[in-house]
Amino acid sequence: MTKHIPAPDLPDKRVIVIVLDGAGIGALPDAEIYGDQGSNTLQNVIEKHGPLKLENLFSLGLGKLLQLKQDNKVPPLREGFFGRMAPASPGKDTTSGHWELAGLVMTERFPVYPDGFPEKIIDSFEQAIGRKVLGNVAASGTEIIEELGEEHLKTGYPIVYTSADSVFQIAAHEAVVPLEMLYQWCEQARYLLSGKNVVGRVIARPFAGESGSFKRTSGRHDYSLPPPGDTLLDNAKKAGYPVAVIGKVADIFAHRGITIHRPGGDNEAIAGELDYLLEKVPCGLIWATFGDFDTLYGHRNDSEGFARALERFDLQLERILGKLGIGDLLFITADHGCDPTYPTTDHTREYVPILAWGKALPGNIALGTLPTYADLAATAGHWLNLETVGKGNSFIKL
Repeated sequence: MTKHIPAPDLPDKRVIVIVLDGAGIGALPDAEIYGDQGSNTLQNVIEKHGPLKLENLFSLGLGKLLQLKQDNKVPPLREGFFGRMAPASPGKDTTSGHWELAGLVMTERFPVYPDGFPEKIIDSFEQAIGRKVLGNVAASGTEIIEELGEEHLKTGYPIVYTSADSVFQIAAHEAVVPLEMLYQWCEQARYLLSGKNVVGRVIARPFAGESGSFKRTSGRHDYSLPPPGDTLLDNAKKAGYPVAVIGKVADIFAHRGITIHRPGGDNEAIAGELDYLLEKVPCGLIWATFGDFDTLYGHRNDSEGFARALERFDLQLERILGKLGIGDLLFITADHGCDPTYPTTDHTREYVPILAWGKALPGNIALGTLPTYADLAATAGHWLNLETVGKGNSFIKL
């Protein structure tokens, strides 16, 4: 029988959640339903471009979770827990993945639109914004602005597209459509896309530059549905803890349950904001999602870029670990897969890693496979002595 391990009664307890967006570790049993059989994001990236310098991730147990054939340097394990989690929610999208990590399991998948949105939706949106749209297809965001960007410049019509994720994305050149107007259009789309035509997120995708060299800008903004129940963030805020998030995490939770929101950016900017919060927020919950793995590399089939980003994150992780104290509990996980070696540019239906470390934890405990991402929320809540949220179980009190 596993020994009961209570959450230690420590002053200024703090939970840090780091999500490596898209960093899955192997196809789920139902991956074939989604067309994702054989996907394995981290395994495939490391095997293709390794050995990689991932000493800090491996010291937390990542190497034990992967069947690596290469001679990767695996340092001694630190005290903590390592395993993998399966999503209890259907789908493979950012919103349901993050919500489940925060304790909220979805029973139905957000609808997706592989053939574009129904004519009725597009007609309503065109009437709302007073002009036609271009596209209305499932496409790569970088490819569709190259394909339709010049026509957009001539007509002023926004580019509407989707993906295998449940998203309604609106791309517009900043010189043609000011950001505030683009955001207003997204708010109108968010209002229209409800009920049976709901989508997980409406996303503003501004870009700049000239034909042949268009570049997406930092003005992206996500318009998510509010979570349909309480999350770890809500409960931490109700208990009086600071809840600090970085970048798009606030959008994913519709800015609910949050007391501090720091700007996002690329992975380096996220790491810098996390350093700041670790210095300024002594207790409560800090949540950072490193999005480049997904947006810059997974969706663009750039496995080399993914590999180099992993190595840069591992260097950042060394600094993060050095800032943690006796009352801290760190989680490193993902929200879904996005295998850049896979034939498509879509998310992939995969297990995600769960690495948990804290100075007060016992030595390396293998968790095996956990049945839901919500076990992370339950463990975080247990650490902070919060009211239970969702159907997860704390693995600290195994």
